[in-house]
Amino acid sequence: MTAARARAVRPVRRLFTAALAVPALIAALGACGYGSEAEDSDDTPSPASADGPTLSVDEVNIGYFANITHATAVIGLEDGGLIREELGGTTAATQVFNAGPSAIEALNAGDVDVTFIGPNPAVNGWAQSGGQSLRIVAGAASGGASLVVDPDTIGSLDDLAGKRIATPQLGNTQDVALLSYLADQGYEVDPQSGEGDVSVLRIANAEIPAAFESGDIDGAWVPEPTAANLVARGGTTLLDEGELWEDGRYVVTHVIASQDFLDEHADVVEAIVRGVVRTNAWINENPDEAKTAFNSGLAALPGGSELPADVLDPAFEHVEFLNDPLAATLSTGAENAVTAGLLEEPDLSGIYDLSILNGVLAEEGLPEVDDAGLGVED
Repeated sequence: MTAARARAVRPVRRLFTAALAVPALIAALGACGYGSEAEDSDDTPSPASADGPTLSVDEVNIGYFANITHATAVIGLEDGGLIREELGGTTAATQVFNAGPSAIEALNAGDVDVTFIGPNPAVNGWAQSGGQSLRIVAGAASGGASLVVDPDTIGSLDDLAGKRIATPQLGNTQDVALLSYLADQGYEVDPQSGEGDVSVLRIANAEIPAAFESGDIDGAWVPEPTAANLVARGGTTLLDEGELWEDGRYVVTHVIASQDFLDEHADVVEAIVRGVVRTNAWINENPDEAKTAFNSGLAALPGGSELPADVLDPAFEHVEFLNDPLAATLSTGAENAVTAGLLEEPDLSGIYDLSILNGVLAEEGLPEVDDAGLGVED
């Protein structure tokens, strides 16, 4: 990526484990369409680190998804990207995931140190570890999730009964959003099996377009660019998730760090956070170049390919990139997971440590961001 050392940040917009096997859909993998078809790949190429001194560790393992909601990571971790630049001589080894639950498994296993992730898997990981596994250290993106349907089978939100709606993975952020929405509308769905008044199928993002075209599903609640991909294939956006949130703002991607890694290598986490701030600023100031950089990064992934303009352009318009993790919306997302039957009421006190982020923002003369009273105690 070619970018000036951008410093002014324009604030911008959010909101368990095992994808269910669907044999009829696996046969359609070859026709999945655009983007990366890699699922939870640990062999993503890691370009040489930028020049500079090595920080307190030689290598940091960073996870992210091949989604536009994770464009900060896709762009910032390219060879020459601003996150890699901030890491200096410390190598960034990357791993690409389909959805959040798998990323949490990797974090808990020590396979990744820092990962970009959605809110609900972070909450679930926090709750399962008794508040010992992770901290949220920065925001990355808001918006970019929709319910897209086949207009021939679903004409309105009143037509969902008996239909088959996909999400990327059991317990991921969009899965929780769909289950919570269905419960609010009076539909009964078993959260684990997805069976009920509406059938909820867990299918990897890369496989959803083929399932949609073949008629195996009637719609999907998905992040960008999968949502725009379905629209380009004849789908209709039935509900933009932003309509469910005050001011249309909700955290869809933030950055978490292993507590152990954060304690031992705060300088590395600071470098990543500074790279996130710089990358978000560059994306917001250079949207056309950012789309090109994202496409380049996507194509470089195993099984990846560039997105066509009729998918890339609307998808980018649907996502906002920001440093604020929108902590107040995390609590609502956790309540949605409880309502959906996927989580017992969690105590989120201490899930945030925004001290590094606020330090970086202060250096730039930017206002601090709030942790909604859920920050780690000093």
